[in-house]
Amino acid sequence: MVTVLGFDIGGANTKVAFLKTQNTTIQELQTALEYFPVWKNGKNQLPRVLERLKKRLTNSTALDGVGVTITAELSDAYMTKKEGINHVLDCIIEVFGDVSTFVLDVEANLLSVKDARKEPLKVASANWAATGWMISQMNPNCIVIDVGSTTTSIVPVVNGKIAAEGKTDLEKLQNGELVYSGSLRTNVATIVNCIPVQGKMTRVSSELFSQSGDVHLLLGNIEKKDYTSETCDSRGKTRKDAEARLARVVCADRDMLTEQEIMDIAKFVYDKQVKQIANGLNQVHERIKKALPKKIAVVTGLGRNFLAKKAAEKVGFNEIVDAKELLGVDAAVVSPSVGVALIVANSLEGKTVTWKQS
Repeated sequence: MVTVLGFDIGGANTKVAFLKTQNTTIQELQTALEYFPVWKNGKNQLPRVLERLKKRLTNSTALDGVGVTITAELSDAYMTKKEGINHVLDCIIEVFGDVSTFVLDVEANLLSVKDARKEPLKVASANWAATGWMISQMNPNCIVIDVGSTTTSIVPVVNGKIAAEGKTDLEKLQNGELVYSGSLRTNVATIVNCIPVQGKMTRVSSELFSQSGDVHLLLGNIEKKDYTSETCDSRGKTRKDAEARLARVVCADRDMLTEQEIMDIAKFVYDKQVKQIANGLNQVHERIKKALPKKIAVVTGLGRNFLAKKAAEKVGFNEIVDAKELLGVDAAVVSPSVGVALIVANSLEGKTVTWKQS
């Protein structure tokens, strides 16, 4: 029997998956997430977050291994990515120093902590590789669209292998494999620069007045419990709160705009966000379409149905698979942590680990 934890440590959210395998079959899977904005709550508090998540999933269970993928290094809590990677690894060692620990790189390989420190850019923001590798074991020819709270990763898989062109965030932004648009934390002013209001195209304020979580809450794409990040004004997550924030984007308020006018703003922003993601997806698909016999997309993450699926439909994908059907709903929301846990389990088992058949 093998027991492992897989961490996806981001600048805003830390996600974890607990896997128990036996005879190369997954016997148990649990996941958890904690909103922890490292730049705001303090990077020195990260070990406490890891400890809480560890206790939440494992209690006193002995671990055979810990896998880690890191995106927190981009946070402005750190001056450089190298500093961020080293700090996160320090925190992991502080909490899991007595457990074999592996760090995922952009080739979906596991490195020792020592080797990861030598090549920090090789392990920086490699969580997409965990998701891509996991899905490649189930669908050998597809494009994976993972919409999280902050970003969208678009990962092509061809003949059972990840076919990503970019390895760094910079490269991925350039080639469409990374779209900085997500389900909760995207500033509305980065999605649109004008909105039709009362029959006139209206420029928006570039202030952080409202974010995508407000839009999707108003439209029913998410529930209050899904809105895990803080709000722009630190107020609540009721419809009235979200309406007030969204009205402020055009320098108005709930006295100046009707509820329907605010809903129309939400719908307009939503359509534009889908187009943002579709543009990245189209760019990736155009590059590899000769290698993909069919337009198959696997959608995962919190925004898999209301953003990833809609973007895939817009680009004309004829088969769209919800990762929930492959992994379960909890795992689909935190797929990179599940992916890195699965890679570690494979390594420790020495064979390919598969999902238990129901």
